[in-house]
Amino acid sequence: MTNPENIRTLVIHPYDLSTDFLASVYAPVRKKLVVSHGISKRELADLIRIHDRILMMGHGSPEGLLSVGRFRDASPFIIDHTMADLLRKKANTVFIWCHADEFVVDNRLNGFYSGMFISETQEARDYGLSGIHPGIIRESNYGFSRIMSRYINSDKMTLWENVTREYSAIASSNRVAAYNLRRLFVQ
Repeated sequence: MTNPENIRTLVIHPYDLSTDFLASVYAPVRKKLVVSHGISKRELADLIRIHDRILMMGHGSPEGLLSVGRFRDASPFIIDHTMADLLRKKANTVFIWCHADEFVVDNRLNGFYSGMFISETQEARDYGLSGIHPGIIRESNYGFSRIMSRYINSDKMTLWENVTREYSAIASSNRVAAYNLRRLFVQ
């Protein structure tokens, strides 16, 4: 097995204040390059090719990871089906954005990934969770990120097993976390 110290990781996290809580997820990763803005899709594809592991997070849809206006020539997506062949060659990939599950399945990818992930109060209302105040959202968001950061250097199965086990403690009293917990997958 490869020593985690020798794995070169590319983190793709389009800069957006509403997903800033996810930065703690990859803080413990040693050999990493964080890409949050300013490059083209072609430049990003080159970076994907030369890195061993890819972590992607932010806002998204079934079509991919949104660029949120931060990347040249990447509107609306910085990660979409055009990157699938490159991503298929990577081990222990992480996809954390709303509806990443559909993107992963449709493009025959593998890794640790989320389905619809409620991280804002409006999303809670949109997905039928009424009466959710910002404190519940913060507890879910920061709890999830803190747990992910403890296991981010693990293989995808260990990551999924530990994150779902520990996040379930938050989910036992937090309806947003309970919703999100049911939408964490590994393949």
